[in-house]
Amino acid sequence: MNPSTLIGLLASLILMTVLLMFAAQQPSLLLDLPGLAIVVVGTFAATCISYPMAEVRRIPGLMGLVLRAEREHAQADIDELVSLARRWNDGDTRAVEQALEQVRNPFLCAGVQLLVDQVAEEDILELLQWRIARLRAKEHAEAQIFRVMAGYAPAFGMLGTLIGLVNLIFVLGDGDLGSVGRQMAMSLTTTLYGVLLANLLFKPVAVKLERRTERRVVVMNAILQGISMMARKRSPGLMRETLKSFVAHYRDELLSDGPPRPRAPLLTLWRKRT
Repeated sequence: MNPSTLIGLLASLILMTVLLMFAAQQPSLLLDLPGLAIVVVGTFAATCISYPMAEVRRIPGLMGLVLRAEREHAQADIDELVSLARRWNDGDTRAVEQALEQVRNPFLCAGVQLLVDQVAEEDILELLQWRIARLRAKEHAEAQIFRVMAGYAPAFGMLGTLIGLVNLIFVLGDGDLGSVGRQMAMSLTTTLYGVLLANLLFKPVAVKLERRTERRVVVMNAILQGISMMARKRSPGLMRETLKSFVAHYRDELLSDGPPRPRAPLLTLWRKRT
């Protein structure tokens, strides 16, 4: 399991335990199954109305991506690309094609195969850039599903609260203050459920999916840079160091806490330098 996700889940369980055991005089008052059903079923229903069923069916799989441990393949992809570049510089096209059969990254494989097929460098880069943009848009849309659900959950929490308040007004006529207090407590639990689901589940999942996409785009841009250098038959050693610097540069950008600074694409800067 992903370590950060595991820590987050454990922290959430601890938080809920503290709320039930210490923050509430009667823990049972925070357990309201009808209120929880209003939030969960309402959020699911609104999501189904908002998105096609094909996208809704992807939600469990996306949750699985967040739970799985993250594996970095950037260094392995760089090593494979450098190895292919050595064969390419030697003019051994047959060896390059044979090595491509062992390459596991389809993006890298497609780019080098186009190079072997003698497609112009500009056309290769244009196609690869389109694939990067398409992947970014697709995965951004997947993360947006959870952001939308994070907006629906508190709204249905308020709906449950309104239903509880209607019951509260009905009970007021009996003059039983104990019953009034219980109805008030139960009416507010749905709002609690909506806030917890939005901020402990849906929003964190959306953020983690977006960060995963950015890391994948970093690797794909590095491969694009390497294929451009390969097409120009640059030194494999220079390629290795350039791609390592490329990945390190973008990792620094991803981990920076400050606002993003405008910059030219690294591919453009490299071309100007050469």
